[in-house]
Amino acid sequence: MKRILLQLDADAQPSAFDRIVAFDAGADEVLAYGGVTPESAVALTHGAIFTRGPQDLKHTAIFVGGSDAAQAEAIADAVRGAFFGPLRVSLLCDPNGANTTAAAAVLSARSGEGFDGPAAVLGLGPVGGRVASLLKERGVSVRTFDPDESRHGTAPSVEDAIDGAAAVFACGPAGVEIASVAAVAAAGVRVAVDLNAVPPAGLTGVDAQDRAQDREGVRCYGALAVGGLKMKIHRAAVAALFEGNDRVFGAAEALAIGERLSRAK
Repeated sequence: MKRILLQLDADAQPSAFDRIVAFDAGADEVLAYGGVTPESAVALTHGAIFTRGPQDLKHTAIFVGGSDAAQAEAIADAVRGAFFGPLRVSLLCDPNGANTTAAAAVLSARSGEGFDGPAAVLGLGPVGGRVASLLKERGVSVRTFDPDESRHGTAPSVEDAIDGAAAVFACGPAGVEIASVAAVAAAGVRVAVDLNAVPPAGLTGVDAQDRAQDREGVRCYGALAVGGLKMKIHRAAVAALFEGNDRVFGAAEALAIGERLSRAK
């Protein structure tokens, strides 16, 4: 029986990136829908759960994406609300790669020697917010800095956020420099993760290819290096959808998948 993935995208044009990854992860067919709303997602979900018997529903799954994270989460909620009894399929929500990227960022920082102490998350967009949540779930004290709020004088400074932090995650807008390796090193930071692949770097001095690269005493991870791990997590998550019909994957589950991949090395 063919493994069919419904790709529900909040954007008018469904992501080619997400569709290609789905095929690479083992989906036989990807039915991609753009401009999906929480309301229209219900009918699409019914189409997925009513066409195969309960014992065969593990061969159908749903992926929710799009550039608007809040809208994607609302769509995912509508999908879950359309399930009942044994009539359900596995679901992965990863708007603009936010969940898998956040998982890869946290896993990168914790690899090798890891870090012991508070973390600073610079940028509270979809990825930054998820990085902060994942860290807090693992008992890490998190400080945050939002460039948007800082411009209006309504938030602590970046210097306040990084002072005494053990790890720093730069999750700001593309092409926006937030801090530098020199600054975080002077603040006592031991690990720095920069998720900005568009020059200039979010953390000046970090190269996008850095993978545990020592720079001024700081172990650095760049956006492309983290992105390689993100892709592995993304593919593994899609593949895992077809192992049962009751999986629901978000950021926490993506991190758990990444941890299993790391242990399997």
